[in-house]
Amino acid sequence: MSNPSFNVPEENYYTKDHEWAQVDENVVTIGITDYAQDSLGEIVYVELPEEGQKVTQGEPFGVVESVKAVSDLLAPVSGTVIEVNTSVVDQPGVLNDDPFNEGWLMRIEMDTEKELANLMRSPEYKKLTQKK
Repeated sequence: MSNPSFNVPEENYYTKDHEWAQVDENVVTIGITDYAQDSLGEIVYVELPEEGQKVTQGEPFGVVESVKAVSDLLAPVSGTVIEVNTSVVDQPGVLNDDPFNEGWLMRIEMDTEKELANLMRSPEYKKLTQKK
């Protein structure tokens, strides 16, 4: 059985827990990867933090629930939530359809760029998803 080829945009950072982080100066947009949405199956519920809430790298900031499982969402970097994508809360299926664009989860103002060193880039993440 061959592995499907997942979309892994080159410009993003990735976590081993299948979140992506797109960095624009000190603002980081966060979502779940194509691999994550595929593994989860049909996503039916998303819980996200409030604007102004602090998140810590590697700690849960929300929940995504599918017909198969409930998974914690773990923050790729530490910082303060400055924007939440409420449309994914209203229509969780957008995470399956478009996890990198319409399906972004939140934007945070990152505390320190040093934490980016703990994340993977596209080639490393592709290797991780092919091992499964």
